[in-house]
Amino acid sequence: MTWTLRRRLVVTVVGLLTVVAAVIGVVSALSLHANLQSQLDQRVRDANGRASRAFDGSAGAPLPAPSPLPGDGASGPPALGRPGSEVGTVSALVHDGLALAGYVDSQGDQEALTAQQKAALLAVPADGTVHTVQLPGLGEYRVSAVVARDGATLVSGLPTAADRSTVEAFALRELLVALAGVVIAALAASWLVGRELRPLVRVAATATRVAQQPLSKGEVVIADRVEDRDTDPRTEVGQVGAAVNLMLGHVEHALAERHESEQQVRQFVADASHELRTPLASIRGYAELVRRSPDELPPEARHALDRVESETVRMTTLVSDMLLLARLDAGRPLTAAPVDLVGLAVDAVADAHAAGPDHVWHLELPGNQATGTPEGAEEVDAVEVLGDDDRLRQVLANLLSNARLHTPAGTVVTVSVRREADQAVLVVHDDGPGIPEPLRSRLFQRFTRGDASRNRSAGSTSTGLGMAIVHAVVGAHHGTIDVASEPGSTTLTVRLPAAD
Repeated sequence: MTWTLRRRLVVTVVGLLTVVAAVIGVVSALSLHANLQSQLDQRVRDANGRASRAFDGSAGAPLPAPSPLPGDGASGPPALGRPGSEVGTVSALVHDGLALAGYVDSQGDQEALTAQQKAALLAVPADGTVHTVQLPGLGEYRVSAVVARDGATLVSGLPTAADRSTVEAFALRELLVALAGVVIAALAASWLVGRELRPLVRVAATATRVAQQPLSKGEVVIADRVEDRDTDPRTEVGQVGAAVNLMLGHVEHALAERHESEQQVRQFVADASHELRTPLASIRGYAELVRRSPDELPPEARHALDRVESETVRMTTLVSDMLLLARLDAGRPLTAAPVDLVGLAVDAVADAHAAGPDHVWHLELPGNQATGTPEGAEEVDAVEVLGDDDRLRQVLANLLSNARLHTPAGTVVTVSVRREADQAVLVVHDDGPGIPEPLRSRLFQRFTRGDASRNRSAGSTSTGLGMAIVHAVVGAHHGTIDVASEPGSTTLTVRLPAAD
């Protein structure tokens, strides 16, 4: 999936904020845990101090007698009976082989420890360091053991459950606050980034409108420009907008020069074609006049006259085609009158049958199918368009001539005419060798001629303008022409707006 710049910026901002919030949360939780544990350790050491004073009487008061504990009837350590013992405090005294151990329950009463709990408690090394111990049934404790007078060992400990609950509650609240902050930041970042990217969106919209304009031909005027507010060179988007405006100015200037050059070329071609028609007609006329002379001409001279006449006819056709293309390029309107494509197809196939008897010609008409030159085709439904009869006849003639000249003998050429909704469809199909891709992509360009594999006999007579004229005439009638070709099948489809 391709992400937009806005989405990437928002995700980046939110991701960075999430990472920062996570780091702050983890550091805060660890700091809180360390601080609470430090305070807990100090309270454990204070409990040990109280136990030591209770044992050796250094507090100045007489040593209280051990207090009896419920359960096994044993007595608890002296420290449990002194003021300041917190709920959950565990204490043990080991002296002269006697081990006294107990803890303060949630009601403030003294309870005896089980054998397992006592064993875990007394396993703590008497080095004065606070250790973490897991007491079965009571949970995790921070415990410290010290050696008092007469080799007695005093052990004191406090539970970590309260501190752990505090840290977990803090972490949960911190997580909820962080999630809420991330959501708010995402919404705010989306709005802020969208607002900051609006100038870039306007620049892109301007470029899109320009790209949608027909710039390939004709006079082009690019009126769209990036607004002044989006061309501030002090900002990155403004620099892009200014660059786009500069580029559009250069493009408009280049297109104007191209159009002027094309107009000059078209005008030259039109003028030259028009001027060449008269001398070509004169040459052909003089050649015919000499041929009709009563004087007997030598065979060489008669052959030369034949060549002059044939070349004059070819040059006249070329000049006429160039003049037609120049007029179509200039946008001169064609005649608009009802034209029956069925009648044009009948005449065109009949002419093609006479010119190419070595091909098989099929004609398919609405409601009637015929092979070869149709008989009774006047009985089928008409398919009419509004257009120029002569030019549309030329389209059909060029299409069939192209199929005849560029396919081998025996090729089946099928011409069909039908109406589809509001369109008149003319299709020319042949089962010849097909049009190779390099040639198919430029089939309707001017002076495009078939390669050796398709060019059977047109090498010396084809001008390469036939399909260009077809494309130009169809376009002048507001129609389209498509080509589909592969070995064994070539189809050219002409679609024209049908007359009501």
